[in-house]
Amino acid sequence: MTTQHVTRPPATPAGAPPRGGAAAPRRRRRLRTRPNLLAGALATLWLVVVAVPLYYMVASSLRERSEYLTAHPLSPPMSPTLENYQTVIEGGFLRYLVNNVVVTAATVGLVVALAVPAAYAIARSESRLVQRGFTLLLAGLAIPAQATIIPVYLMITRMNLYDSLTAIVLPTAAFALPVATLVLANSLRDVPKELYEAQAIDGAGSFRVLRHLVLPLARPAIVTISIFTALTAWNGFIFPLVLTQSEETRVLTLGLWNFQGQFGTNFPALLAAVTLSALPIFVLYLIGRRFLLSGLTAGFGK
Repeated sequence: MTTQHVTRPPATPAGAPPRGGAAAPRRRRRLRTRPNLLAGALATLWLVVVAVPLYYMVASSLRERSEYLTAHPLSPPMSPTLENYQTVIEGGFLRYLVNNVVVTAATVGLVVALAVPAAYAIARSESRLVQRGFTLLLAGLAIPAQATIIPVYLMITRMNLYDSLTAIVLPTAAFALPVATLVLANSLRDVPKELYEAQAIDGAGSFRVLRHLVLPLARPAIVTISIFTALTAWNGFIFPLVLTQSEETRVLTLGLWNFQGQFGTNFPALLAAVTLSALPIFVLYLIGRRFLLSGLTAGFGK
């Protein structure tokens, strides 16, 4: 009688993964690290859409007038020149720039000074009066500035503020305040109640809590509303147009309108003025861009 020997595979040691089990995590790892080609293509397309107009603006501002009329719009300047920038600066651009900086800084300071304590009260108070006031404040989001220009004009003239930079700052800050308060209130609602209670146990008053707790924790939201308020004030047109008149109170938006008439056929000089006016706010965005996402998404995780 013949005995048959059956060959068995070696036993798997205790605690070791089964054969072929190590390949599955590697496959999953390769799937996780696989590049998203569609997202990359869309991002590249969006980069081209944004970068081409900026390149055209800067490149055209460095051309001579004759070259601008004959050269291809996307070709680099054959003989770059700063003459257009010199023409714009000599045309009063610096005065318009200073006025715009004053209006923007004053508007941002006023909005932050009013929105931070208002948002703190809204986030901490359970009073119906405070919440109804917040609801009334948010109603301002539905009112466009163009619809209120006549009442604003009457109030500014009766306060003897017409043709002054203050006449631009006050209504611009008023229309930026609802959005700023909403963003800050949502951000402060994310602060744990235990931190407020710890401050109260230590005997801290409202102003001390606002200074030592609220301001440091709400820094991303404050930077966010500062950038958006600065954008609104920097690009404002309707209030400077209606509430100012003299050359001394003219801001950049009206200055660019003036350059359009002054350099109606000199498009490189006009584009040089646009480039100079966009540069400060672009630098401000680069400085505070890392706070934008955290400030805008504050409060939406609940």
